[in-house]
Amino acid sequence: MKDVLADARLVLVKVLDETKGFWRHSLAGYLIASRNLIDARVFVKYWALTWLSILKLILGLILRRGPLALIRLLVHYPWIFILLRVNGLMNRMARGRTGIFHEALCLTVHSIAVAVVDQLHDIAYHLESMIINEDLVPSDIAGAMGLKAWIMEIMGIMLPILKPEADLQYIDAAENAGLNPDACSLPKAAVGMVLKRHIPKGVAIVSSNMPCDAGAGSYAMIQREYRLPIYRLDAPFHFYNERAEQHFARDLKAMIAWLEEHTPGRMDWDRLREICRGRNRMLELELELWDMIRARPAPLAGEAVILSHLWHFNVTPGHPKAVNHYERLVKLARKNLEKGEPATKHERYRAVLWNPPFCHFVDLFKWAEQTYGLIMINDSMTYNHHAPIDTTSPETMLRGLSRTILQGPMVRHTRGPAENYLDDIFRMVKQFDLDMVWVANHVGCKTGQAMNGILREKCRAKKIPLLILDYDLMDPRIVSHDNMVRQVEFFMDNVMKAPRLNQ
Repeated sequence: MKDVLADARLVLVKVLDETKGFWRHSLAGYLIASRNLIDARVFVKYWALTWLSILKLILGLILRRGPLALIRLLVHYPWIFILLRVNGLMNRMARGRTGIFHEALCLTVHSIAVAVVDQLHDIAYHLESMIINEDLVPSDIAGAMGLKAWIMEIMGIMLPILKPEADLQYIDAAENAGLNPDACSLPKAAVGMVLKRHIPKGVAIVSSNMPCDAGAGSYAMIQREYRLPIYRLDAPFHFYNERAEQHFARDLKAMIAWLEEHTPGRMDWDRLREICRGRNRMLELELELWDMIRARPAPLAGEAVILSHLWHFNVTPGHPKAVNHYERLVKLARKNLEKGEPATKHERYRAVLWNPPFCHFVDLFKWAEQTYGLIMINDSMTYNHHAPIDTTSPETMLRGLSRTILQGPMVRHTRGPAENYLDDIFRMVKQFDLDMVWVANHVGCKTGQAMNGILREKCRAKKIPLLILDYDLMDPRIVSHDNMVRQVEFFMDNVMKAPRLNQ
């Protein structure tokens, strides 16, 4: 009984701690600041729908398993409390934006919140059929086998978006356990969560050698801690050829056989075909969205484009909810395009963000937009030129998934020759009529840093303004938010000679 009371007390303290100053980011805080009744109505709608999905999970768990099950879940996974800030994120992104862009941002945050609730549901009820999945190995095959996939790195990515310092305890735990301090902070955050047992264990692990040594190497420590069977996919270094695709398709087939041996999952090829068709539909819709945002000024941009891809293509590919989200997003963009309404009335400059985004400082996009009229059209984690998956047979589906995984985010840019990194940048400059390129110069990504000199020379020759912005992916202690803002200010003031909107 004492343990139960102690756990209940801990839960109450965490709730109070995570909701300090909550009024500023709550419904009341938004309504006080809002001057547009239509936007306020949209915000209230998604605010209520998000809380409804959260409360549905809580009440369902209490009714089916009892209140102690809820307390145990919250104690075991304390980062769930940070997820309560989701409407605060919606507030941060939507406030100051208006019209359809405002609605698209609310829709995007809400769709991700609902998907996270679904993931928590899997933790609560389906651990016996859950596998640990590396973030660069999409969950299509696991879903077709009736398995639940927990993306190992996903909370390390999402938590700093809600609370910038959320990953620090996990990064420190990993470094104290011996992980290289110079390594990327994302695998350090994932390892730290494993060391603290804040990640569901599941029944097996699927990883790969992508995209970098730090990410691939982290799974040795993860396997050691969890003592689970592991399958490591082997992506060839040179992958833009038929031989590499055939090799990787055989590897995927072997992985399916391995999963059938080590998990309760069994492959259902009809289910995989359904998932691949959903993924193809998402790809079709995203290409339509990109075609529309080529217009100047863009009808949609920024976080609505970037965060939608970050979650739905990597965590819930082909899922009906993900398809529905993209259908609604495209509908909103088309409505703006047909009316001639821009996402923001102050668009002056267009940029792309290359390399992983500023997870602990996504607010930088909004700041740049409202200070200089600079909108982020797209980013390298989103941009791709995949072909649709041929769903004719199991072999063609595995071949299509092979191609998609080999050309996944970061993978296609950090393997093989320098052209793999450079060509997409200049393709995007032309495709979206960009005024500049931003490179997110993550200090833990040695491969990306090694390309900066070549990229500078190429951009100088093509007369493309280039900002190389120093930061750390998950750790705001390395480069502060103020320092990141100063880097942008220096570039916009001295290179772009851009006047500020409020001047």
